[in-house]
Amino acid sequence: MNNNLISVKDVSVEFDYQENVFSKKQKIQAVKNVNLNIKKGSFIGLVGESGSGKTTLGRAILAANHISSGQVIFHDEKNDYDLANISKKDLKDYRKKAQLIFQDPYAALSPRMTVRDIIAEPLEVMKLTSSREETDERVRAIASKCRLNLEHLRRYPHAFSGGQRQRISIARALVSSPQFIVADESVAALDVSIQADILNLLKALQTDLNLTYLFISHDLSVVAHTCDEVAVMYLGRIVEHAPTRELFSNPKHPYTKALLSSIPSIDPDKQNKVIELKGEIPSSMNPPSGCVFHTRCQYVNENCKNTVPQLEKLNGSDHQASCLRINEI
Repeated sequence: MNNNLISVKDVSVEFDYQENVFSKKQKIQAVKNVNLNIKKGSFIGLVGESGSGKTTLGRAILAANHISSGQVIFHDEKNDYDLANISKKDLKDYRKKAQLIFQDPYAALSPRMTVRDIIAEPLEVMKLTSSREETDERVRAIASKCRLNLEHLRRYPHAFSGGQRQRISIARALVSSPQFIVADESVAALDVSIQADILNLLKALQTDLNLTYLFISHDLSVVAHTCDEVAVMYLGRIVEHAPTRELFSNPKHPYTKALLSSIPSIDPDKQNKVIELKGEIPSSMNPPSGCVFHTRCQYVNENCKNTVPQLEKLNGSDHQASCLRINEI
């Protein structure tokens, strides 16, 4: 029995880039040969520096970005959707099953619409209800699950705090009864106390509505608190993937070790030695040969500069990493 909701197989996403009308077009390799299985009911975190390809991969899984090569298969109970070659009819169906929660709750909501109309819009666009009464009933039901009062539905977004606006965004994403949610930096713009409230709400909704999440974040502390599994991206590639506790207690890839070393500790006796990464993440227009991390890795040798490491399971476990020197460091 297939327990995966989504299977990502050798997926690459490229964009054409032209600096001006006189310059030559170049290819940007935003995502390169990514493999990832997202289990039904899981809460998987996707982490990495800005420019590592996290959002592009999330949008590819939502069929919002063109997939240059590879496959993204959504395993529905009735059909399997191949998102790289999906028809317009199937894409309309898929939109009901997969939704996005945006990063900025202030920019994501129209100031001209009431909260009721904002939440109801997906139902009307997708024609999921046959009457205004049915629409209102579904809006009230999901608003209640997202801890919004009925009196809130008559107001406009400017009347709400950041946390309340994000709950409105969550309600809008969930009103079509999707199975899969991409949460792209969905708590990054919020205060820490509000972040905890939204994360707890997402976890409660996961249990209540049987949801599967891809949670994109650069905040490792948030990911540690929330996610079941974590995948680490660097320059368009997944370099490590493991259950959350395993990854945080026993990181294998040098990049993951550097990221985890930067997490501050409130215990003065347990301060980590920060592993500094030299320089900036390379350009995706001209990625390094061999291992893409070799330009910043303290363990680099000549083999790393010429050979591309593959994401492999470690000792038959669920822990995967792509490093040629993994048994030496």
